[in-house]
Amino acid sequence: MSIKNDLFLRALKGETVERPPVWMMRQAGRYLPEFMAIREKYDFFTRCQTPELASEITVQPIRRYGMDAAILFSDILVIPQAMNIEVQMKPNFGPYLPNPIRTPKDVDNVIVPDVKEALNYVFEGIKATKELLNNEIPLIGFAGSPWTILCYCVQGQGSKNFDKAKEFCFTNPVAAHQLLQKITDTTIAYLKEKVVAGVNAVQVFDSWGGMLSPTDYQEFSWQYINQIIEALKDDAPVIAFGKGCWFALGEMAKSNASALGVDWTCSPQNARYLTGGNITLQGNFDPVRLLSPPAEIKKMVHQMIDAFGKDKYIVNLGHGILPHIPLDHAKAFIDAVKEYR
Repeated sequence: MSIKNDLFLRALKGETVERPPVWMMRQAGRYLPEFMAIREKYDFFTRCQTPELASEITVQPIRRYGMDAAILFSDILVIPQAMNIEVQMKPNFGPYLPNPIRTPKDVDNVIVPDVKEALNYVFEGIKATKELLNNEIPLIGFAGSPWTILCYCVQGQGSKNFDKAKEFCFTNPVAAHQLLQKITDTTIAYLKEKVVAGVNAVQVFDSWGGMLSPTDYQEFSWQYINQIIEALKDDAPVIAFGKGCWFALGEMAKSNASALGVDWTCSPQNARYLTGGNITLQGNFDPVRLLSPPAEIKKMVHQMIDAFGKDKYIVNLGHGILPHIPLDHAKAFIDAVKEYR
């Protein structure tokens, strides 16, 4: 079955479009009252692990705003959970891993699971979502980058600088690379299975790539993301998004990624320059800018599209939408793209 609104997929192929497609990172979730109603009844991982809930949450923003793509409601930390690493989601705190990985022996205890078994609930969630979407728009599946997953596994929680994660990599590089490879192997199997279940594209989120120097980024992050891209490129388009990684855009553009995400610290002109102007780019509206008045949001979105150019471009935020964004401001962002001529 072909997808009725394939604007997003056409932009990923670099085709000429009437207007660029639009979706928002973290669009399925915490800023929507209909999501909050579900959150009051079920804890975080119950929402992720129950296909009916995950699919309903995925389509909520589509019903309300009509984005050009849906992204499956899930979490990057389902991967370490499947790898025998306990992950809790603490209210008003975020992810918490009670037994962080700190030694080579800890790495030996990490398994590469059978994803079909360990993460079957995700694939069931995809199938349920595809039914609800009814081929109207594409569905995006995602995973965290191996480095970003390692950050949580070693740090044990969120951090401003992930100093313990970096220390582990710099003092135990052999063990660090073993862990990164285990995460990479699991992620490749997971994303391939997501494509089988029905996602039309995948995105790799390197949320903490910007914590590394350019040299360390190549060693501990990019080479593993590139393995994922190489493994998936014939199955589905891959979007690579590194927050704070503008310094790696030139290298990333040489890969077989279909698109690169850009955060708000890099101007559209610079992003085009650094990537050689040939690859589709996605981004890069500052999520906090959604607190500006709706009329100003619309103006800024049009300026952003003009700066990136309407082709080989996917309109998005430069990171996930924040919980306290007013609904009509999110609407202004989406509407501005749809009204672009």
